[in-house]
Amino acid sequence: MKLALGPLLYYWQRDAVFRFYEAIAATPVDIVYLGETVCSRRHELRLADWLNIAGQLRAAGKEVVLSTQVLIESGADVTVLHKIAANGEFMVEANDMGAVHCLEGKVPFVAGPHLNIYNVPTLAWLSGLGIARWVMPLEMGRDDLALMQQGRPPGVATEVFAYGRMPLAFSARCFTARHRNLPKDDCQFSCLDHADGLMMRTRENEGFLVLNGTQTQSAKVYNLLPELDAMQAMGVDVVRISPQSQHTAEIINLFHGVLTQQTTVVDAMQAMAGLMPDQACNGYWYGKPGLEQLLPQPAHA
Repeated sequence: MKLALGPLLYYWQRDAVFRFYEAIAATPVDIVYLGETVCSRRHELRLADWLNIAGQLRAAGKEVVLSTQVLIESGADVTVLHKIAANGEFMVEANDMGAVHCLEGKVPFVAGPHLNIYNVPTLAWLSGLGIARWVMPLEMGRDDLALMQQGRPPGVATEVFAYGRMPLAFSARCFTARHRNLPKDDCQFSCLDHADGLMMRTRENEGFLVLNGTQTQSAKVYNLLPELDAMQAMGVDVVRISPQSQHTAEIINLFHGVLTQQTTVVDAMQAMAGLMPDQACNGYWYGKPGLEQLLPQPAHA
């Protein structure tokens, strides 16, 4: 089973992004997703910069995938989408159906988690369009994944989002700008002030959601590290870790340690407790509310 680092969901300064991926090149991660998936107003890096980073990571032995934007809102967004689809060097993760139509029948591609693939006929249809791998929707549980695995078309790999704040929804409105009473078109790039998103709390001061520009995330951190053995038994090919501003390399190393049996799950979870930006959750995996944290359970318990 391979380790993947998902696309950077937050807005960081240009130098910070380059330093981050320079550090990632030295980790045991196998696959790295690159590109802006959240908001086209984030211009610290252009496509040429992402391609530069992609080349450096490939030279370090990583498989690189270019991710497309989830919510296409303008002609400029469409232009960038077509450039990514026609890059000619790196595989592409399609995060909306427009990207699928740009790629279908031309090159193998990854069906991203926001395509909402919840049944085998949909997966089979996308297989006919040329997907090489699909990413399980975040809300899908292990029982439904097991059914998908049983009916998975030959030659299609499965990837599971296994660590990070979950991207739950996207909107044409920028919530981070709205928090500062700014219009979206004059957001003053407010996301730069929140390296891991802007936490929203309840009146009881409990974490509720995280605002990340046009994206809404879970406050808690989805963590399926204890489920790696179960996923391997199910035939999952890739597990995805989502970047955070601190300790991403350490998180990758802990997942790698468990996969290679150099570290026990108990020790890895204890070490991870101080590395996560918030408490862990795994409810969706068990078909429960997503914010719940349950102990590992036998399948069909």
